[in-house]
Amino acid sequence: MLRGLVSGLAAVAALQDVVAASPPLQRRNRCTELEDFIKKQSKVSIDGVVANIGPDGAKAKGAFPGVVVASPSRSDPDYWYTWSRDAALTYKVLIERFIHGDKSLQSRIDDYVSAQAELQGVTNPSGGPDSGGLGEPKFNVNLTAFTGSWGRPQRDGPALRATALVLYANWLVEHGARSQAADKVWPVIAKDLDYTTRFWNRTGYDLWEEINGSSFFTLSASHRALVEGAALAKTLGKDCPDCAASAPKVLCFMQSFWVDGYIDSNININDGRTGKDVNSIISSIHTFDPKADCTDATFQPCSARALANHKAVTDSFRTIYGVNKGIPQGKAVAVGRYAEDVYYNGNPWYLATNAAAEQLYAALYQWKRLGSITVTDVSQPFFKDLIPDIQTGKYGKDSKEFKSIVKAVKLYSDDFIAVGKKYTPADGSLAEQFDRDTGTPKSAVDLTWSYASFLSATERRAGVMSLSWGEGGANAVPPVCEPAPSCDSEVTFNVKATTVPGENIYVVGSVTELSNWSPANGIPLDASKYTPSNPLWTATIKIPSETTFEYKYIKKNGNGDVTWESDPNRSGKTPKECQATEMLDDVWR
Repeated sequence: MLRGLVSGLAAVAALQDVVAASPPLQRRNRCTELEDFIKKQSKVSIDGVVANIGPDGAKAKGAFPGVVVASPSRSDPDYWYTWSRDAALTYKVLIERFIHGDKSLQSRIDDYVSAQAELQGVTNPSGGPDSGGLGEPKFNVNLTAFTGSWGRPQRDGPALRATALVLYANWLVEHGARSQAADKVWPVIAKDLDYTTRFWNRTGYDLWEEINGSSFFTLSASHRALVEGAALAKTLGKDCPDCAASAPKVLCFMQSFWVDGYIDSNININDGRTGKDVNSIISSIHTFDPKADCTDATFQPCSARALANHKAVTDSFRTIYGVNKGIPQGKAVAVGRYAEDVYYNGNPWYLATNAAAEQLYAALYQWKRLGSITVTDVSQPFFKDLIPDIQTGKYGKDSKEFKSIVKAVKLYSDDFIAVGKKYTPADGSLAEQFDRDTGTPKSAVDLTWSYASFLSATERRAGVMSLSWGEGGANAVPPVCEPAPSCDSEVTFNVKATTVPGENIYVVGSVTELSNWSPANGIPLDASKYTPSNPLWTATIKIPSETTFEYKYIKKNGNGDVTWESDPNRSGKTPKECQATEMLDDVWR
């Protein structure tokens, strides 16, 4: 009996030992599983990126050399195009990998330089090479213009491309290929910088190609490009006369997006949204400078503003997605674009969830380099989710608070990667989105940007950092911001069109001001000067200066039936000068 009791007590004690050891063991297992996943997924991701680059990518057959295909998906949705933005962000990742040792990528980078030089010369619906055409968002994979209806212009592409190529040009200079940098790469960069200096203060479509206003992402990308572009110009003995002068103006304007404790990603537009948008987190990781302090003005990853914004944006998805149900504060969630999203019913995106992790990995690097962490009133709510009793103050690297924060933020960062892992198929293929309730991959398959975002986030995790772009010498906000002036032209549309009672004439066209070809939202023309001998309809519309556009007139009757005038589309172009006027005199055909 006693022997049995002793035996039973020993068994209980042994069981208690196992239970006590379980959490650390489980953590070790989870850590090992995550490390194994990252190793495997990194290989899948670089292969996935390369497969989507022409001409020899396994899923990019038919694309020209150096062209990044957004996705091999050709229907529901059709992403068989090359976007200037996606391509630049992808090549930024590839160029950084090249700089850090993967020399197999150089021929693809050289192909990219050549392809972009050609694209810069393609006249398109946004304009010609010298009249706004660099703001065209996407092209066919054979380097011809896409002429269908789209949200254009998008002004982030040139700045992003300049940044990617500045990285490459600097490497070339440092490795004895100065002439290649000056003769092949700089001409592409110079055109992008010229576009950026001319158009940074104009409205345009945002990162998601939906909102036409002032975009934080575009402005932050522009600021970085102008700063590093000016430095490269000096190195090469080239001119970028307006780069240095424009950069502080852009930085000043960027401060306007900070409202109520987060970044309102789109302003100067009534879009009905809160503005809590992951594009602000993507901005922070794009403009991350490993040599920077935790600068609020440039929204560095470790800055109080960027951390507060990280919480505001990620929290906005905690209760709206079924996959996030029951996940408490301080634990990672699946992240989408913005809470009001309706595209494919509005789901988490792989690249958005990766971005949330990457910002925190970058912040960890900055804190460790600086040797301290400062918790302010602005950032304290972010830290309290992880360490509830944390107080405001500055904590040195030897303090228990510093060590606790670093440990907690590292676990939090990894948790975002683990969320992506949970919804990644066994073969590692990354679509654009995963279903908000089931986690099933959705939308475009093998999205290049999804793969690139995984590489970028996990490289930051491994301590592989991007290069400095000179943030430390370009983070002072001018005491007085110059307002972004409007630069529009007044275009008067005159058309002689005979109508019957109940019919009215409207104009539609390829730019937002002309309703993006939507007959339901056509701009009405006035018939107050109409006579049987002179059936004149007229309207004066403000369209941004230096903009090329196409248009047509339509008739609507009392029943709402629409009659289009015959092909081809008409074309117009506003003057370069602000507040200029233009007259278009047409006859219905």
